[in-house]
Amino acid sequence: MNDSRKTSHNPDHEFQVDSLKVRVFHDTCKMAEDAAYHAEHALLNHLAENASAGVILATGNSQVHFLESWTASSHVDWNRVTLFHMDEYLGISDQHSASFRRYMRERVESVLRPKKFEYLQGDTLEPILECDRYEDRLKSQSIPLCCLGIGENGHLAFNDPPVANFEDQRWVKVVQLDEACRMQQVGEGHFPSLEQTPQYALSLTIPGLLQAQQMICVCPDERKARAVRDALKGPVSTECPASALRQHPNATLFIDGAAASLLDL
Repeated sequence: MNDSRKTSHNPDHEFQVDSLKVRVFHDTCKMAEDAAYHAEHALLNHLAENASAGVILATGNSQVHFLESWTASSHVDWNRVTLFHMDEYLGISDQHSASFRRYMRERVESVLRPKKFEYLQGDTLEPILECDRYEDRLKSQSIPLCCLGIGENGHLAFNDPPVANFEDQRWVKVVQLDEACRMQQVGEGHFPSLEQTPQYALSLTIPGLLQAQQMICVCPDERKARAVRDALKGPVSTECPASALRQHPNATLFIDGAAASLLDL
């Protein structure tokens, strides 16, 4: 394994559900640092044997500490890495305060300066063609790592329960956001009201996400406790799209004490 100065922490609890490994930390900062350590080493190990790599990243409030921890002291040669993000609202520009392209440009691309950051163009006039284009870009690049979170309704990317499909033939598609998802965006301060929150988005599908060789899922906060419980204790079902992580051969879920509050630990 390649050497890195990133910090690994021993979890307060560690267990496995089906194929999904779970690491629980009472301290949210330690959780973020540990997830960053595992992401760093996964990418370093891939680049030790391959000339390039693609990495899929998530946005949202839950990813801020993880991304800050990773980007602050990474030893990856980012000139060999193409980055992707997993969703974008339909119809908003990359200058909008809630734009995921802006989030990634300011928090990740400007810091790491990767070989390329492939962006989903949410303000495209031809969203189906944009989905096709982005899917082609994903399929042209080996993807050793996907770093993601879980929504309050259990979504992965914008695969809300009504539109999630574990057998989807597409890797990227236009989706309608359910009200719970849109209310989460309001609650996190991205939009002033439900009426002003977009109803549609471009999103990687569940198969589009899970085709990555390794999954790092970072999910802090008590708001996510029900989704975490359903993902781990309920059936593997689109009723809780995050439950699909239990079927991935190399996935790890990092949660803090608040997100684990409904688990019997």
